[in-house]
Amino acid sequence: RYEQREDFAVVMQPFFRNTLLPLDSIGQPDMSFFAADCFHFSVRGYAEMAMALWNNMLEPVGEKQTYNNFTHDRSKLKCPSPEKPFLFTRRNSGFGDSDVSLEKTESSVPYWAVIVTAVAGVLVGAL
Repeated sequence: RYEQREDFAVVMQPFFRNTLLPLDSIGQPDMSFFAADCFHFSVRGYAEMAMALWNNMLEPVGEKQTYNNFTHDRSKLKCPSPEKPFLFTRRNSGFGDSDVSLEKTESSVPYWAVIVTAVAGVLVGAL
């Protein structure tokens, strides 16, 4: 949908695709990465996910890491380089000249129908 735009891009960041449950030194799940409900992340877990997301954004499309190793090691945090001081998209990863055919399609719903429906909904709700 946004393939031909030069001012906007959507890029999948697959850092969580193949992630395994972090284990402690005795092979049990490391609960320090999880909140008290054992489902949501703790501050430590969110820090790991934030680092993995940041690193994914600095990796070219097609070369993105698909896992997070939960080391809590700040030295694994990547930085933009002088040669590539940007977040990677398909276009700047070398996929910009792909032969994907993207035709502009007209919306099947005219804009005025949305306005009429919204006004009718407000009136029905008020009644």
